[in-house]
Amino acid sequence: MLAYSSATAETPLLGETIGENLERTVARFGEREALVDVPTGRRWTYAQLNADVDRLALGLMGLGVAKGDRVGIWAPNCAEWVLVQYATAKLGAVLVNVNPAYRSHELEYVVKQSGMRLLISATSHKGSDYRAMVGEIGFADAIFLGDPAWEALLRGGGDPGALRERMAGLAFDDPINIQYTSGTTGFPKGATLSHHNILNNGFFVGELIHYTEADRVCLPVPFYHCFGMVMGNLGATSHGACVVIPSPGFDPAATLHAVQQERCTSLYGVPTMFIAELAISGGYDLSSLRTGIMAGSPCPVEVMKRVVAEMNMREVAICYGMTETSPVSTMTRSDDGLARRTETVGRVMPHVEVKIVHPETRLTVARGEPGELCTRGYSVMLGYWDEPGKTAEAIDAARWMHTGDLATMDDDGYVNVVGRIKDMVIRGGENVYPREIEEFLYRHPDIADVQVIGVPDEKYGEELMAWLVMRQDAEPLTAEAVREFCAGRLAHYKIPRYVHVVDGFPMTVTGKIRKVEMREQAMVLLSPEGGA
Repeated sequence: MLAYSSATAETPLLGETIGENLERTVARFGEREALVDVPTGRRWTYAQLNADVDRLALGLMGLGVAKGDRVGIWAPNCAEWVLVQYATAKLGAVLVNVNPAYRSHELEYVVKQSGMRLLISATSHKGSDYRAMVGEIGFADAIFLGDPAWEALLRGGGDPGALRERMAGLAFDDPINIQYTSGTTGFPKGATLSHHNILNNGFFVGELIHYTEADRVCLPVPFYHCFGMVMGNLGATSHGACVVIPSPGFDPAATLHAVQQERCTSLYGVPTMFIAELAISGGYDLSSLRTGIMAGSPCPVEVMKRVVAEMNMREVAICYGMTETSPVSTMTRSDDGLARRTETVGRVMPHVEVKIVHPETRLTVARGEPGELCTRGYSVMLGYWDEPGKTAEAIDAARWMHTGDLATMDDDGYVNVVGRIKDMVIRGGENVYPREIEEFLYRHPDIADVQVIGVPDEKYGEELMAWLVMRQDAEPLTAEAVREFCAGRLAHYKIPRYVHVVDGFPMTVTGKIRKVEMREQAMVLLSPEGGA
């Protein structure tokens, strides 16, 4: 049987814009709570949220923002981010998500590459002076949160009929969002997404974890990324659920405090977030939790088991995706057994196709064989903004998005991601997938987190190096101790030769491990000058 799977659904795709969908929710659940900004104590019902969104949209129209204009948002998680997200959607403006960690040269690149008409920005975050950086690049069309110009925008004051007319002229296939990829090599690319892309993806993620108007969704994951603004915000508002913002940036104590205080039923995070929360979870009442999502990077089996057992998240789901696919392509279901929900990234999403192909021939492989994971359907981006060549490299003539991830598919259609094509280690002619070794090392009682990379070796071409984060109070493990733990339980060529104990891994703001940077550091460590 070939490694191909598709999924239909009784529920059809939503054929509406984000603004239309929000107003449909408001009509049903206007008096229910829609948004809570825990740090400031501010709260909105759906009726109040919609009214503020409309006022902001009218304010932006008063500035001359037209359909298709690019409007940037550069801020950490806050209620204002949500208002801008829905106001631009109602206008048909294209929201450009700017990474809060960007410095001035990165900001300048996305401003110019997207042709940004207006930037809405926080004044500062984590020691970064946004106002100074905007001035440094000489961009005059910026409005800062809290300034008089922002307050004037919130007052709106235009003709509501003009906003209705604008909304009536929008199509759900219109581009509505540009999200820049991490850019670990070269300049970042702007994945361009439509109403149809992200509204449906958020909606079906919510469907598969059974969201209703009774759910309260705690979102410590960044809004500037699909995890926060699509799976989080759109997943919630398309079901009448409440969005809870625990803090501007991730803080494990603030997150668990928000869950306890707001009686959240759902919690999102990348594995490193859940690891940090597990370390202190005993001090909080998490009995209200039912579900949530773990995604963003490979989810360690042992961590997932502890989240289910210790954080009451009995219906937690694993999602797999990428920005270019809006983002989710596969997901576990709530009725999957614990093994499925801890050892795979689930099955294909409704209305989506996935297949696994040989990286060179691009022919579909047999089930059980590793190859490149490809996905096709409503969720595939419109393309990279103003970069048709790079779009063609990622999306083939048949509209399959090539993810660059190595995966297998079992006989029941469950997918297991075994690594990145570029992360696969070839040791002495043997293909080694770091994910398998990482999962094994998580079983060691003293290891809290682990990443495995390949490093150059004269004899074998590449050798394995394990980076370890130790549990609190545990003694650092030596390479000899790790080899002893693996002996007889892993094939000899899968046992790491080198071990490097660290406090944490280099990663992007969204929690993705930067293995390229780890390899660069490893090269220094293993050089004669490095002393390893």
